[in-house]
Amino acid sequence: MDCTQTIRARRSIRRFKPGALVPRADVEAMLEAAMMAPSACNSRPWEFFVVEDPGLKDRLRRAHPAAAMLETAPLAIVACARPEAQSGKCTGYWPLDCGAAVENLLLQAAALGYGACWCGCWPVQERADEIAGILGTQAVPVALVAVGAPDEEPLARGFYDPARVTWM
Repeated sequence: MDCTQTIRARRSIRRFKPGALVPRADVEAMLEAAMMAPSACNSRPWEFFVVEDPGLKDRLRRAHPAAAMLETAPLAIVACARPEAQSGKCTGYWPLDCGAAVENLLLQAAALGYGACWCGCWPVQERADEIAGILGTQAVPVALVAVGAPDEEPLARGFYDPARVTWM
């Protein structure tokens, strides 16, 4: 699948095929894609937690009101920010940088035939704090991404809207 097809085929998947695991090589390909994202001054202010343990996934599911799909997803990838990685003129861009990394991860998952769903953590501080506690990190959880073999085919929800474009 080429880039254009992948972008248009990507969907938020909330139901996963039970027992269908994601091989480590595919997870690493998703993480590599995430880490290829641009970042302010190439500061790369991120770290990722791959959660396969059922008990930890259940704790994450209970901590995030939109993460019910973790009940069937074989894994969660939590993208966390390291704001301290940025300084000077690059300070404060970590939310954008981590967002770009998560989008790359989602597109790589789709290109590999997996379903994924992005569940935002930050800027809801209580949620981010609880998830950081579950993971045992000082980093800021920005997004929790459920990944697995899709067990649904939702229709596209995104579309081109020319009314939101100003040509100058």
